[in-house]
Amino acid sequence: MDGQDVTVSVRRNGGEVVEDRAWLTASADLLGSVAPWRTFRWYKGQRHYSGTYWSATVRDHVIYESRLELARLLYADFDPAVRDIVAQPFLLKAMVEGKVRKHIPDYFLATTDGPVVVDVKPHRRLSNAVVAFTFTWTRQAVESRGWRYEVWSEPPPAELENIRFLAGYRRAWLFAPEVLKELRATDLDGVSLEQAAERFSGWPGPCVRAAIHHLLWTHDLRTDLTKPLCPSGVLRSAA
Repeated sequence: MDGQDVTVSVRRNGGEVVEDRAWLTASADLLGSVAPWRTFRWYKGQRHYSGTYWSATVRDHVIYESRLELARLLYADFDPAVRDIVAQPFLLKAMVEGKVRKHIPDYFLATTDGPVVVDVKPHRRLSNAVVAFTFTWTRQAVESRGWRYEVWSEPPPAELENIRFLAGYRRAWLFAPEVLKELRATDLDGVSLEQAAERFSGWPGPCVRAAIHHLLWTHDLRTDLTKPLCPSGVLRSAA
């Protein structure tokens, strides 16, 4: 199979459906400016957790079908290279081994390094023959365009919890511009989170700590996210 055997269908934001467009000629702009191909049901007793997440990247809500998809969404929102996020972005169809195959990827990411198509699946299910087969032909289709295809499973627990925590500080308008400006103008490289908060006695401590967490979210400041965040964690400048 190559890209010549693949078509793509999308649903525009106004509701119009564009079906069976040649995959190799469908522009990245088209694929990145669509509504979800399908949405999710919520019902009593369902075994997965669907929902919506307000993304600071797109300044709008993005849907997810599971807690693992939400985790990938958090990582995308935290990544400064990501410029746009579309959930359930399109329907791919391909003739593979004499049959028409269909697949809806989980996310389409427009990044500074080019488009990325993402499928999210628990690691324990990657060995399933049907899953592996679907991801194989999907990868071939995506990479036939020179785009990146990613199968994403469970991330390191500490890193995920840190990003989940910092996501609580992603809304820039909740922070006093004066505090953010002063923090950005101060050299905090090598200073602990606790020491940084104590340096700004003119502002309430909780206000400063929250602003520091926002700057960690925006990557104006960095710290080691591979271990749990704590007051003794060392800050690094973005540069």
